[in-house]
Amino acid sequence: MIETLYLFTLATLALSLSPGPDNIYVLTQSLVHGTKSGIATTAGLVSGCIVHTTLLAFGVSAIITRSESLFYGIKVVGAIYLVYLAYKVYKSPSSVSVSMESTPKKSYGELFKTGVVMNILNPKVMIFFLAFFPGFLWDPEGNTVYQFYVLGIIFMAASFITFGIISLLAGSISSYLLKNKYIGLILKWLQIIVFIGIAVYILLP
Repeated sequence: MIETLYLFTLATLALSLSPGPDNIYVLTQSLVHGTKSGIATTAGLVSGCIVHTTLLAFGVSAIITRSESLFYGIKVVGAIYLVYLAYKVYKSPSSVSVSMESTPKKSYGELFKTGVVMNILNPKVMIFFLAFFPGFLWDPEGNTVYQFYVLGIIFMAASFITFGIISLLAGSISSYLLKNKYIGLILKWLQIIVFIGIAVYILLP
């Protein structure tokens, strides 16, 4: 159990560090409107994960109780999807772009709500959760609802910490990205390795 949660946490931290629409949005808000705006956005994005975790916990747990082979099928499809994500990252440009145009000032409450809506209404988040989480259940025959919530809480905590650090260090991170063009290539391959590594891991017996 401890080893599984440790690997899950490492994978989550690696993925949350990799450039994506969510952390780039947090970085932009922090640069333009300050750290508190970035934190408010982060809180909203993370809170939205509660909905996805709940849907996953009760939906997949019901499948597990019905059919072990069907559950394994979900993991296979999840692994294929993760390899597909790795391929998409491979085909994407290596540069990290931070655009500060069209970032109107919003209240912290509005930013929180924006973060929640961005997360809940993004179907890719649910698909990613479905691909990512089932492979890290440490006891598929036990209380899987509880296990999914533990994974969800770890995912939310790790993401909040990472995005929070991005908010605090937004200026330094932006300057570093502009000065060191190779960092985009490093982060790109980090995503590819993590996606493929998770895909392999969840298929192991």
